[in-house]
Amino acid sequence: MGILTLLDEGSKKITDQKIIKSFMNERGIIFEQWETSIPLNDSDSQETILKAYDHELGPYMKTHGYLSADVINVHKDTPNIEAIRAKFLSEHTHAEDEVRFFVDGEGEFFFHMPNTHEVFSLLCLTGDFISVPKGYTHWFDLAPKYHVKAIRVFQTPEGWVANYTNSGTEKKYQS
Repeated sequence: MGILTLLDEGSKKITDQKIIKSFMNERGIIFEQWETSIPLNDSDSQETILKAYDHELGPYMKTHGYLSADVINVHKDTPNIEAIRAKFLSEHTHAEDEVRFFVDGEGEFFFHMPNTHEVFSLLCLTGDFISVPKGYTHWFDLAPKYHVKAIRVFQTPEGWVANYTNSGTEKKYQS
């Protein structure tokens, strides 16, 4: 269950899932919670994980025109973990929606809304689904736990390549 932090309002934290969903949806970001159709284990294959969420994932992909999905599993023992983390810490956009479902672990999306200059973050936890619209300025952090197992959904492999803004906005919010 996600945690919303309003960074420009004294880092006010919101944990009520209905409020979070409404807040995100008002800004064009889809946020939901999904449940597995079968129990999962840490050692389950990508195919097993995708099948466990097919009742949610399949209809979503069909409705929105997504062609492929995979599972990423990043943890503290992943080689070059700091370099992987650093790639996502700079504000960027994508040419297609960034769609993630958190099977296990956590990761925090930071958003910088271009029209209002509002900055907020959403800590996504196990069971959280998020779809960040293409062109939205954001950055992502997998620290401090360094554990993210997530389903990624794509229209094309090129769509999820980061286009860095070089604005420096993220530096104001990183410790």
